[in-house]
Amino acid sequence: MARVLLIEDDPAVQRGVSLALKRRGHEVAVAGSGETGLLTLERHRPDLVLLDLMLPNMSGLEVCRRIRESKRIPIIILSARGDEIDMVVGLEAGADDYIVKPAGAELLEARIRAVLRRVAPAQDGGSRDPADAGPERHADLTVDRTTLVVAKHGTELPLAPSELKLLLFLTATPGQVYSRQQLLEQVWEHSFYGDVRLVDACVMRLRARIEDDPRKPVYVQTVRGFGYRFGPL
Repeated sequence: MARVLLIEDDPAVQRGVSLALKRRGHEVAVAGSGETGLLTLERHRPDLVLLDLMLPNMSGLEVCRRIRESKRIPIIILSARGDEIDMVVGLEAGADDYIVKPAGAELLEARIRAVLRRVAPAQDGGSRDPADAGPERHADLTVDRTTLVVAKHGTELPLAPSELKLLLFLTATPGQVYSRQQLLEQVWEHSFYGDVRLVDACVMRLRARIEDDPRKPVYVQTVRGFGYRFGPL
């Protein structure tokens, strides 16, 4: 089970989510504001953050961006905002998943388990034999499936869990084209209500990390009308 940090200012939601998670064996720390959440993150070092968007003083989006500046910890946004723009902006800020409140305990648990599995993506990141010697080299990009370190020109890249899992999945079969729905099911392990924008947002963030020019991607290439593949071929 996991150590979960819930950053949520509504006392009723705090009680409900905390109780549901504790019943499933999770350890839960609660913060009622973004500032307190960031301090609690450093003190308790949770395995995962559940983050509301509508927080006092510091917004959930700002909290998400600050966490992403230095940490790979999985972040799930748990918000009453279900509009398309809110969802996309939250994912682009660095969240690994987005759940619209109110969410049932079973759905919440399933999403938590799926996101946590992405923290150790080498177990199912693709078809390559993990016993293969040494890290993989793709032009100036190096991918080590054992240590989960991705580097460019020898400098390690701070990828979020979903970005890392997506890259490991694509690099396992260079040149293979995957539809957005296939990536949604294989990498995120759920249909996300059929919303493939989760994939597009993650691809955009990954390109910003690994491409020299994200507008002209060399590694994560778009196949128009279908999906994505990994190059260079």
